[in-house]
Amino acid sequence: MAKPDLSTYRDRMDKSVSTLKEEYSGLRTGRAHAGLLDPVQVQAYGSNSPLNAVAAISVPEPRMLSVSVWDKSMVGAVEKAIRAAGLGLNPVTDGQTLRIPVPPLTEERRKDLVKLAAKYAEQQKIAVRNVRRDANDDLKKAEKAGDISQDEQKKMETEVQKDTDAAIKRIDETLKTKEVEIMQV
Repeated sequence: MAKPDLSTYRDRMDKSVSTLKEEYSGLRTGRAHAGLLDPVQVQAYGSNSPLNAVAAISVPEPRMLSVSVWDKSMVGAVEKAIRAAGLGLNPVTDGQTLRIPVPPLTEERRKDLVKLAAKYAEQQKIAVRNVRRDANDDLKKAEKAGDISQDEQKKMETEVQKDTDAAIKRIDETLKTKEVEIMQV
């Protein structure tokens, strides 16, 4: 076994942070944005497809989404998929276009979203800690195999811990920013 490359573990930790940011883009705040409909899967042509594969999504107003379905026969399936996605959105069909008013969030819904945001953050913290465990295991194996000295192992473990702390700090900061965004009326 060769000397472990700490940058691969750092990259995996960075991926956890960016995954969290992607998950947060789908969390609804009071404003309309096209990313709101990212989790919607439409039953199209015999398989599940993301909404943006069968329609164009635009934001004509701050509290309105517009979905232009390309195939007229898919309008019903798209409407059903949006309602079934659990986003609390009710599309209004207008020919091949669906207009989706984005209702303001209630206080209770905001608190639920904050809890969900915290849950996403915790999942990513666990992922970061798993990366740390993998790194430390690999360092121990490398030390046993004689590829690195005990001092090097300790130094590298300290480095991994610093990376872990930094990644968890970024996750906490991202969560705090999202909480503020959600609770804004």
